[in-house]
Amino acid sequence: MRNMVLAGLLTMASFATAMPAPQTQTYYHRSHYYERKQTKKKAVERIGGGAAAGAVVGALVGHGKGAAIGAGVGAGAGALYNHHKKEEAKKKDERLSYRRSY
Repeated sequence: MRNMVLAGLLTMASFATAMPAPQTQTYYHRSHYYERKQTKKKAVERIGGGAAAGAVVGALVGHGKGAAIGAGVGAGAGALYNHHKKEEAKKKDERLSYRRSY
């Protein structure tokens, strides 16, 4: 019986001291779109995909040496595409943070 009373008192005390949930949602000045969406895995996929595609085209055109050259060119193109997508995500991040700042 004594344990039940103590448990009841502790339960009531925890309800009394609990913080109420906020009624409005708080927006921070900086969103985390860029950090969430632009990962190293995506960068590797973009650059590696470009290198693989370049190697295939180079192999069809110039055999062994062409495959190596195509892989290099494809990796460069993939790196440029990755840079473009990262900058695009940063711009989107700035737009989202501007909307949420008020």
